[in-house]
Formats: sequence, C-alpha cells, structure tokens
Amino acid sequence: MLDNFDPTAFLRDTWQQKPMLIRQGFADWRNPLTPDELAGLACEPDVESRMITGAAGALAVESGPIVEDRFARLKDRDWTMLVQAVDQQVPEVAELIDAFRFIPNWRIDDVMVSYATDGGGVGAHFDHYDVFLVQGLGQRRWRVGGKCDDSTPLLEHDDLRLLAQFEATDEWVLEPGDILYVPPGFAHEGVAVGGDCMTYSIGFRAPSRQELIGLWVDDVLDGLVDDDRYADPGLVAQANPGEITPAALAQLQGMIAATLMDKQAFARWFGRYTTTRKYPEIDWAPEEDIDLAGMRKAIKAGPWLQRNPASRFAFIAQSAGVLLMVDGECHDCAGPSADFAQALCARACFEVDPALASSKETVALLTQLFNQGSIAF
Repeated sequence: MLDNFDPTAFLRDTWQQKPMLIRQGFADWRNPLTPDELAGLACEPDVESRMITGAAGALAVESGPIVEDRFARLKDRDWTMLVQAVDQQVPEVAELIDAFRFIPNWRIDDVMVSYATDGGGVGAHFDHYDVFLVQGLGQRRWRVGGKCDDSTPLLEHDDLRLLAQFEATDEWVLEPGDILYVPPGFAHEGVAVGGDCMTYSIGFRAPSRQELIGLWVDDVLDGLVDDDRYADPGLVAQANPGEITPAALAQLQGMIAATLMDKQAFARWFGRYTTTRKYPEIDWAPEEDIDLAGMRKAIKAGPWLQRNPASRFAFIAQSAGVLLMVDGECHDCAGPSADFAQALCARACFEVDPALASSKETVALLTQLFNQGSIAF
C-alpha cells in the first residue's frame, strides 16, 4: 500500500485527468537496486537498454547492450542510462508493482529504471500511456506542462520524440520515496539534480484504436473461408441497374458487422493478445516436462507457486467459469480450476492447496503452465 494516498479518490479525481505529486508515497523507502546492479543489467544482451548522453538540445542515443568499458569513458554529468522491464529481472523491483494493483493487471506494462548523473535527462516529451515515476535515489527535478497530441510539433530527432516547445506549469524536486503521476499526453521533463539519481517508472499499456482494429481484423481473416459470400436470392429487378440499393448495403455491412462484433470471439482474441509476452527470453521452462502424475505429487506437497515475472496472466468471467489467459494462450476453466485460475491472476506467489490434486482439470492446467515456463514451484 502507498502512504499518503487514497486510491479511490485518485481514480475518481486524478487518473487520466491531471498530474499529481505524491510526497513520500513510500514513506519507508529502501532502494531495491544499486546503480552497479542496474549497469550490469544494461550490459546483458537479452535486456533492452539505452544510453542517452549530452545536454538538452544535443541528446544522442545509444542502444544496448552497453559495453562495460563504455562507463569509464563517460563524463561526470549529462548522461542517462535506461533499462526496460527490470521487474522481470529483479524480484525486489517487481514488488513495487503491488502498490499500484488498484489499476487492472492487464494495463500494467513494466518497470523501467533510469540512472542519471547531474544534468542527465531524456528531454521534454509526452507519452501515450500513464506512468508513476518513483524517485529511488538522489534527486530529480520534474517539470510538467500542458496536454499534447499527435499534432504537437516535435524536434527532428532519429531516436527521441522531443517537444519543439515546452512551457512548464508545475515544477517539483523529488526525493527518494516521492512519486509523480503523469497521465497520457501531458508534457514533462525530468533532470537529475546532483549525481546518483535513480527513477523507477511504472508504465501502463494503452492499445490504440488503430492497433486494436488492425490486429483483430488480421485474426478474424485467418478464420474466414473464401466461399462465405454475398448472396441475393429473390432479387427484384431495379428501375435503375446502376444503383447500389440500401438493402444491398445493409446486407453487405451486416456481413462485416456479424463477424467483427462477435463478443465471445473478441474476448478470446483480446485475452490472448494482451497476455502475449513482451520479453519471451526469460524462460522458466523445465529441462524435462513433468507429467500429470508428477504434478499431482507436487501439489500434494503443498508447494508455494510463483509466476514467471515475464509472463502475463488475466481472466475473463464467463457464465460457466472463466477464460484464463496466460502468455497468449486461452484456457477454459470451470469448477475448482476456475477458482484456482482467479487466484493465480490475483497473486504472483501463493501456497497451493494440496486438495487441488484431486481436480483433474486443475492438475492438467498446472502441468501445462509449468511445462511452458509460466509458473514454477
């Protein structure tokens, strides 16, 4: 739970409406990651990272993995290191997300961690998603401006979407444990004040209408057959053969609407889409698959189950149970397996009830999730 914070009031009055500073949102803050540990992650080939150097107006971007001796060649100021999805690498960083579970899990993207020297930053910009910026170490000066959109002028830059003009309306210096919330579209700029500045950015996903329509239509097309065509038995001769009649248009549009407005099909597709792993490289799959008998034995021992931090879990309620979505796969669950599926989506780690060994469906579900590396004991 966050300190000095009311989730209900925040969702009602602030979420996606205006920025908000939460002083000492983590009153008993302890930085979960050292700068050296973050630098080590930035050097890993399977971890997405960037280095941004230079003062405002002359920023240069280098994509990772960062070569270790690069740090020795850096100046004492004006550079920033960014590492994506650190929550999938460091359990203590993943625990930060628990404080923000008043937002649905499917909306959570990842925790990006930045380290900056004095003057380091990424320039004035805006994002298309919500973000909570947790100050982890040192100080950072944040300036926040007005609302932007895709028509807002940007500077010419190959790697960064920097605002051509930025006028701040609010300004704060954040200390460790402070949190700044920035909604989608609001201009903002953060600059490190002094050295050893670390910020934890809890970002949220917001699929665009273009993305949803494009990907949903692609999925629908894969299931269609060529002989499902327009037909007009009982056709009556028209006064003017050049007219496309309202009845024909209504039937043609109905063919499209009946397919694209299938709520059950869309629910299954969106569940698969939104739980597809962003970083599949974090693989927990066992060297040897476990069989059903082995899983029953494991369950009876009452183990603690943990979700792979790179995996995504969600469920959709149905009249006869739930659809469990894990890593882009859909599982129909009913009875005990439905209850278990909901518990699995609610908590990243919990003790398994040995009585579940008697549920054939739950044993089968656990076996599949374990063998594909989505969970571990």
